[in-house]
Amino acid sequence: MMIKAYCFKLYNSKKNKHLIDLINLSAEIYNHCIALHKRYYRLYGSHLNKIKLQAHIAKLKKQNKYNHWSNLNSQAIQNITDRIENAYTLFFRNLKRKGKTAPPSFKKRRKYKSFTLKQCGYKLFDDNSVLIAGKRYKYFKSREIDGVIKTVTVKRDSIGDLYIYFTCEIADNTNIIRTGTGKIVGFDFGLKTYLKASDGNDVISPLFFKESQAKIKKLNRSLSHKQKGSNHRKQAKYNLAKQHIKIANQRKDFHFNLANELCETYDIICLEDLNIKAMQRMWSKKISDLSHSSFVNILKNKAVEYGVHVVEIPRFYPSSKTCSNCGSVLDDLTLKVRSWICPVCGVEHDRDFNAAVNILRVGASTLGRDAVSTALVGVCR
Repeated sequence: MMIKAYCFKLYNSKKNKHLIDLINLSAEIYNHCIALHKRYYRLYGSHLNKIKLQAHIAKLKKQNKYNHWSNLNSQAIQNITDRIENAYTLFFRNLKRKGKTAPPSFKKRRKYKSFTLKQCGYKLFDDNSVLIAGKRYKYFKSREIDGVIKTVTVKRDSIGDLYIYFTCEIADNTNIIRTGTGKIVGFDFGLKTYLKASDGNDVISPLFFKESQAKIKKLNRSLSHKQKGSNHRKQAKYNLAKQHIKIANQRKDFHFNLANELCETYDIICLEDLNIKAMQRMWSKKISDLSHSSFVNILKNKAVEYGVHVVEIPRFYPSSKTCSNCGSVLDDLTLKVRSWICPVCGVEHDRDFNAAVNILRVGASTLGRDAVSTALVGVCR
């Protein structure tokens, strides 16, 4: 079985305020649980058990002071305790590995984003609507929902729009026979060229943030001129957040479309394992704009659906320094050098294309395809 998530935007309606109130209530319960954890640790020096915490919340809901917590579904409250438990588990694991890390802490209501329902608390209808907490909400149904729904999550973004996420369990299609294209490709990630392909089908980098940078600057300047606490400042902050969301949606749409196109074209896709943190230290803004790591994650998920193999070669393999014609390795090759001549065989190489060919050959040999013909990978240039 496989897990797949569907995201739909809810229609703007006055009823949506009820869902926002439930998210704010989730933030209140979350902060209360964090306070209990901190108090318990001060008293007993140990971690508060999730089962004990859930039993304690069930008792609190019977008191007049906390009876409004009953407005939130009990399973949504359980999910809050699950989130805290997972956060503490991650904290203790990072503490052992890195030595310095921060435990889960309080969150402001406006920064708390969602609540999750599991087996109950919702009902799905055919007319693109869903019943949550006794109220019916319509959403933009862009595609059909497959599989068995496991969880339903209501989430708000930074400008107050609401989205609903359905996490579904679907049948595993890895055993389905796919009509293959017989094509294999190696890709080298770049800055100007997003993907340098071993077969020449390159993908140019779409710098969405750079294209909107002038507008971002204008909106930032407008926000800085507004008086704090005024309605004009709230509107300026909303406009700025809306522009950032637009850029993020453009980038995500590009990633999904590209991943679908590659999976439909190739049977095997070979990539390099990127060191994103090191790249961000050198080209922080551009790397964040391109978001290679997000694309790789999307590509891997799409590859499972299509039955395509995605192979990542070792991070420290010298793909750029290795001659794809004779296999000799240069001692030094700076980033400024975009083309070079092999001192052994005399073949001139484009740095990125040469890397893509080497990535293809190493990836193919990993899958047992030791012989990759020159006609398949193209002629080195």
